[in-house]
Amino acid sequence: MPVNPVHTALWPAPHASEAVDATVHVPGSKSVTNRALVLASLASEPGWLRRPLRSRDTLLMAAALREMGVGIEETVSSSSSVAAGQDRAGEAWRILPAGLRGPATVDVGNAGTVMRFLPPVAALADGPVRFDGDPRAYERPLNGVIDALRVLGARIDDDDRGALPLTVHGSGGLDGGTVEIDASSSSQFVSALLLSAPRFNQGVEVRHTGSSLPSMPHIRMTVDMLRAVGAQVDSPESGGEPNVWRVTPGALLGRDLTIEPDLSNAQPFLAAALVTGGRVLIPDWPARTTQPGDRLREIFTEMGGSCELADYGLVFTGSGSIHGIDVDLGDVGELTPGIAAVAALADSPSTLRGVSHLRLHETDRLAALTKEINELGGDVTESADGLHIRPRRLHGGVFHTYDDHRMATAGAIIGLAVPGVQIENVATTAKTLPDFPELWTGMLGV
Repeated sequence: MPVNPVHTALWPAPHASEAVDATVHVPGSKSVTNRALVLASLASEPGWLRRPLRSRDTLLMAAALREMGVGIEETVSSSSSVAAGQDRAGEAWRILPAGLRGPATVDVGNAGTVMRFLPPVAALADGPVRFDGDPRAYERPLNGVIDALRVLGARIDDDDRGALPLTVHGSGGLDGGTVEIDASSSSQFVSALLLSAPRFNQGVEVRHTGSSLPSMPHIRMTVDMLRAVGAQVDSPESGGEPNVWRVTPGALLGRDLTIEPDLSNAQPFLAAALVTGGRVLIPDWPARTTQPGDRLREIFTEMGGSCELADYGLVFTGSGSIHGIDVDLGDVGELTPGIAAVAALADSPSTLRGVSHLRLHETDRLAALTKEINELGGDVTESADGLHIRPRRLHGGVFHTYDDHRMATAGAIIGLAVPGVQIENVATTAKTLPDFPELWTGMLGV
């Protein structure tokens, strides 16, 4: 059970007095941006990332790669098409690969992608690379990556913790080969090894040995992005062996990539249409994507909305009613906080299943959601792998975030329908969604 932090920096969550009707330009995908940064840094030629997300997690990734010798230049386009309020300084990044080097020190913050994707990169560096981060980062598992890298030939000092802080002693290369890991606590263990695998002398064969594997769309995202830069990957979805991924060694190409909007970060805005019976347009929603957030179209439609995907984006419309749902979120666990917030406002109970791994995210999300919704008058209980939510009349109060960006946006969703909700440390949304308070109040016309 999380411990309540001190009630500081409280943000009054805006209460919606009428149905929303807004267009919201959602910044780029964190998951795509950080994978693209790694792949571009390992390429054999320069590349471009256009419309990258500039948030705490992505800036930590860029800073870490710069620390290891990669050139990352920020440019500003003269185009007038940049959405109002977006940070023009990050409109495009030029990535200039270089020989990876140490000694270096990497601050991972509390970013799972940074703490897991970069130790394999550091194993390719010439010299030691030390990894450290926020206190919560020390509690998040890294053993899957650490143990696998040792099998593949890396030397790592972690004092047998299987967690931060740690030092990777890069030797300029890595043998690679076959490795078995249990990635049931995080699919990022698999993605971490695959992203750097083309630079391993023998490539890699990753075999997942656990009973379940959460967040499969994120692994498919990794595979698709590897193939887009020229890597050869055999994977289960392309007819390969179940739970086995093989990457052949070879050079990666520099690409000119435009980053998709972050569909998971679109969730609170779509939820606003559902909760208020309004309408929200998210421009540039992709027709085809591996982002988990794309499942929101299906889930929120089942909960009472409707959507239309057109060339210009996704239009989501609420019906004025919110229905409970029984859904397995194992592949899209990051959507759980927002879905739980909507479910707490529904006209019937909900069961959210398949998300036991959320206990190891930025906070124990299952315990945190249970505690915070119940303290507003809700009726939420934890199960072994999820939540049971029975809607009750809610009241105002402090909604704690535990330095978890998705807890903050979940509280904001509830605040639309419940007067007097105050979000503790809404600034934590900067982890993946910069300027969330401004986007939120702009949507509401406040």
